[in-house]
Amino acid sequence: MGRLGGKVAVVTGGASGIGRAAAVRLAGEGATVVVADIDAAGARKVADEVGGSAVELDVGDAAGWRRVADEVAGSANGGVDIAFLNAGTVTGEDRIVNLTDEAYRRIMAVNVDGVVFGVRALAPLIARRGGGAIVATSSLAGVIAFPPDPIYTLTKHAVVGLVRSLAPQLQRDGITINAVCPGLTDTPPLAGATRRALEESGFPVMAPEQIAAAVLEAVLDGGTGRALVCQPGREPTPFRFSNVPGPAGEGIKGMRPPEELRMDREDR
Repeated sequence: MGRLGGKVAVVTGGASGIGRAAAVRLAGEGATVVVADIDAAGARKVADEVGGSAVELDVGDAAGWRRVADEVAGSANGGVDIAFLNAGTVTGEDRIVNLTDEAYRRIMAVNVDGVVFGVRALAPLIARRGGGAIVATSSLAGVIAFPPDPIYTLTKHAVVGLVRSLAPQLQRDGITINAVCPGLTDTPPLAGATRRALEESGFPVMAPEQIAAAVLEAVLDGGTGRALVCQPGREPTPFRFSNVPGPAGEGIKGMRPPEELRMDREDR
C-alpha cells in the first residue's frame, strides 16, 4: 500500500512541473491525491494519471480556497492529511521600476497569498485527522539574494519566514510545516532564452522528480520549521540560519549549508 496508504494529499500547481511530479510520487506511496490548478484540464489529466481527483483553483482567491476545503471535507475521504502548497510564478523583471502593478499583485497573490490561504483553509482539516504535514515551495531565492528577479525573491523569502514562524503553533496540532527551496528546476517558467543559455553553459538543472523526493521526505521525517535546500546531486539540506533564533534556526546539529550558500550573515 505504500507509506502513505490511506492518506489524502492536496497538491497545488499540480498540472505540471514540480506539482505534477509530487502528485505522482505521493500517489506512488499510496496517497489519494487532489490535484489543484488554475489549469483545470491539466489538473484533470494528472488526476487521471494518479487515480485521484482534480479541482480548478486560483490559489490567490480566498473564496476558491474555502470552496476547495468544503469539497475535500465533504468528500468520501472526509478530509486531508497532507498539503503541498506549490503553485508559483515569476515576474521575469530585474528592474523594480519597470514592474507593473498587475505583475506585482499577481505574483504576491500566487506566491504568498496562495500559501497563506492554503494553510488557513487546510490546517484545520489536517488537525481534525490528528495531524499531518504541510510543505510549501519556496526557492533557493528564499534564502539568498537573487538579483534577476527581486520581487520573486521577496515572495520566496516570505514563504520561508512564514513556515518558520508557523511551525510552533502548528506543531501543537500535530502538524509539521516545511519549505522546499529548489535551485534551478526543469519547470514551465524555465523556458525560452533562459533555458537555452543554461544548457549552453552546462549549468545543472534539476528534474522535478528530485524536488518531489524532497517533498516526500519532508512529509515523512517528522521535522518542522525547515527550509530544505535542494541542489543537483545532493540530498535536501536544512538551511542553517546562523545566529538567528527560532524554529530550525540552527538546522540539524553539525550540518553546514552547501559551500556556495555560506555567507556572512552577521548583519542580517
